[in-house]
Amino acid sequence: MSSDNLEKPNFTVIDEEFVCENCGRLVPKLGYSCRNHCPYCLYSKHVDINPGDRQENCHGLLKPIGLDINGKKGYVIIFKCEKCGEIRRNKAAEDDDMDLLIKLSVKE
Repeated sequence: MSSDNLEKPNFTVIDEEFVCENCGRLVPKLGYSCRNHCPYCLYSKHVDINPGDRQENCHGLLKPIGLDINGKKGYVIIFKCEKCGEIRRNKAAEDDDMDLLIKLSVKE
């Protein structure tokens, strides 16, 4: 099985608003799926082992470090935990900042 969180069978649906710990903005519910990251700065938080389970003890910030373009899933953001170094992946949301997504897609 792939390490891509989108393919794991254990998926707990949680779509709730939260305050982003990176940029401080209030992040609204997504409405059509589960909100995983901030649409304004693209940061996430390392709280899940399987999507939505809130079982991860790390709780570090997940910094967006790259972008994959997948024909089936669309844009997939690659994150690296600033605390433990784990790499995570999650599909971009419709309201994500497109300029930031484009910057992630550029190889430096």
